[in-house]
Amino acid sequence: MHLIVCLGNPGTEYKQTRHNIGFMAGETLLSNMSTMNRREKFHSQCVSGTLGNSPILVLFPLTYMNLSGKAVTAAMSFYKIQPENIVVLYDDLDIPFGHLRFREKGSAGTHNGMRSIVGDIGSNFTRLRMGIGPKPEGYDTSGFVLGRFTPTETAQLPKICAAAAETVQQWITKGKDAATRTAAAFATTTATTPTSTPPTQ
Repeated sequence: MHLIVCLGNPGTEYKQTRHNIGFMAGETLLSNMSTMNRREKFHSQCVSGTLGNSPILVLFPLTYMNLSGKAVTAAMSFYKIQPENIVVLYDDLDIPFGHLRFREKGSAGTHNGMRSIVGDIGSNFTRLRMGIGPKPEGYDTSGFVLGRFTPTETAQLPKICAAAAETVQQWITKGKDAATRTAAAFATTTATTPTSTPPTQ
């Protein structure tokens, strides 16, 4: 079984925020799945089903970012999933908006959700980084990632999430090289300009 972990914060106040682009991409991925079963388990909303001929579990942690590793560990333990069969989808401030980076292993960087996961299971898992940068000069980091996408960015989100879902599908059905090519081939040129006040947790 493959485990797809989509990072974000639960609650309506966080919908359409930059930090929740992993949740958005995960929802798009579900449209490609069959025989789905959605339930609350493993401190998450989780959806089990098949993609191609492969069984998968899509995880939307309900722990908030800082405790994402708790959800991942629970699912891994129950299904005996190895780290090499895990991919994490998450926002990355260091990558331009509209760009995707597919990598095996690596550091957690400054992302609190990734820090939690790496701290709990190590770094030997795959990650799909979804660009939300650059942060404008003088803008608070927390305020930026918890802020909502601009209207121009919002218009680009469906195709970005579709490309992320396709990258995950390529990884599952054809392997890491195909997934890497899919992610690298996709990019938009939309500039990031914050226009909204971020919600508070």
